[in-house]
Amino acid sequence: MRGHFRVIISGGGTGGHIFPAISIADAIKSLYPDSEILFVGALGKMEMERVPAAGYKIIGLPVAGLKRKLDADNFKLPFKILKSLKMAGKIIDEFKPDAVVGVGGYASGPMLWMAGQKGVPYLIQEQNSFAGLTNRILGRRAKKICVAYEGMERFFSGTKILITGNPVREGIVETTPEMKQAANEFFGLDSLKRTILVVGGSLGARTLNNCVKNWITNNKESKIQIIWQYGKFYKGEIDAFMEKNRRDYVKESEFIKRMDHAFAAADVVITRAGAGTISELCIAKKACIFVPSPNVTEDHQTHNAMALVDKKAALLVEDADAGKRLMDIAVTLAEDPKRVAEMENNISSLAYRNSAEIIAKEVIKLIEKQL
Repeated sequence: MRGHFRVIISGGGTGGHIFPAISIADAIKSLYPDSEILFVGALGKMEMERVPAAGYKIIGLPVAGLKRKLDADNFKLPFKILKSLKMAGKIIDEFKPDAVVGVGGYASGPMLWMAGQKGVPYLIQEQNSFAGLTNRILGRRAKKICVAYEGMERFFSGTKILITGNPVREGIVETTPEMKQAANEFFGLDSLKRTILVVGGSLGARTLNNCVKNWITNNKESKIQIIWQYGKFYKGEIDAFMEKNRRDYVKESEFIKRMDHAFAAADVVITRAGAGTISELCIAKKACIFVPSPNVTEDHQTHNAMALVDKKAALLVEDADAGKRLMDIAVTLAEDPKRVAEMENNISSLAYRNSAEIIAKEVIKLIEKQL
């Protein structure tokens, strides 16, 4: 065995793609410290900041997505794709990877396509329960497809599929009483009150933010307390709102760096239904309410959420209904410890652990087959 491998990891756009990608990279480096890893992301997306912060080099492609509304940028898209394909080919020629890993996101498509054209083996880490069109096409040449849900044979060849779950951030583990106490102290929470965590992803979610704002406006005091990650897009708006509506029971933040503490403190979690978030909630063993985003392609967040709702491991509130129902449902659930415990047990049974290490080993297997 050579022990020195060169791997490209491509994708990003949101924390749900970036955190698993970094976890896979860390696992490869843990197993084979001399390996070289290069990230390829999309220019202007958060991976261009988060990946270097994690200690890895990244190259950005000008690729972008098709906008749903009529927009002049859509006419530029074919040229961006062509340029990205050319750049991806040059990156492969210069870096000479032994394998490429695609984790989803704009950059993943051009990178995997060119890897296939140049005979470089690649692995797809499909995070969602409903595979998008790009991954379905790329899956035809993929050597291995690591998935988080059962039933993915409807999208990919069954001989290529391996159920691994989705890699999660370091520190996400099942909550213990000691962790909950430490988390309460970290956030300055009242240990006698029930806690709801509201998190709309690293970018934020307007629907969830509006629900929390309405609750705060209508409740100067509350039996429950709220940890609220509102996202960087909404910082100015939320800062102005909280200046006029400060509540002792609300701990708000643009971005929660210690999500392990946030999960540990929470009795109930309100969130979008991104695949990475769901995997973390399964491992953390948390009762949760999903509000799937209506703005994602092929409605894959609803598919993700229903995989848990059908097993009584979560609740779902549609985005259009959230303003009227979400917070009342969340408070009622938080105040019902028996039901919370049942949901915690059900969601914990769906957890896949050590996903990053399993995927890293699959990457190495692909490489060794070529040697």
